[in-house]
Amino acid sequence: MRAIFIAMNGITRLNDIVGRLISLLVVFMSAFLLIEVFCRYVLSSPTVWANELTQLVFGFYAIMSGGYILAHHGHVNVDIFYSKFPPRVRAMVDVVTSLLFFMFLAALLYFGSSMAYESVSNLETSFSAWNAPVWPAKLAIPVGCVLLLLQGLVKLAHDICAVMHPEQACVEPSSGEQA
Repeated sequence: MRAIFIAMNGITRLNDIVGRLISLLVVFMSAFLLIEVFCRYVLSSPTVWANELTQLVFGFYAIMSGGYILAHHGHVNVDIFYSKFPPRVRAMVDVVTSLLFFMFLAALLYFGSSMAYESVSNLETSFSAWNAPVWPAKLAIPVGCVLLLLQGLVKLAHDICAVMHPEQACVEPSSGEQA
């Protein structure tokens, strides 16, 4: 059982590290847009690359941050009734609705992987004036999906534990180490 908790904590740590690194891309996206605004309105010479690069980086950012957002309970919930439920009932609802989550991820992984494979094998570009490579953003789809899938399994395990053992905290007892 300890190995399962170690794996669950490892997945959550991995998504936390990826999420924190990915969050730095906001700085770059902001810089690209500031450069574009400066060039367009001050120099009267817009760039051909800033908007497109910002869109590609944002796509990468959005796809790769899913596991981090799930680990930190950042996804949107409809809380009209859910927030009033006791923790065990919320966990039961989460276990039942996880079926939809995993069906969506299966479709995203299947179609995203085939799209990424085709894009990488052709070294796909945007066919714009700048002709930026698109394949890295498309390759992020299955990678981000796997990270989200792993974090979804961790959440499902926590929810099942909360349903079966509502009196226990469903985390590994700390061994004095800080995460």
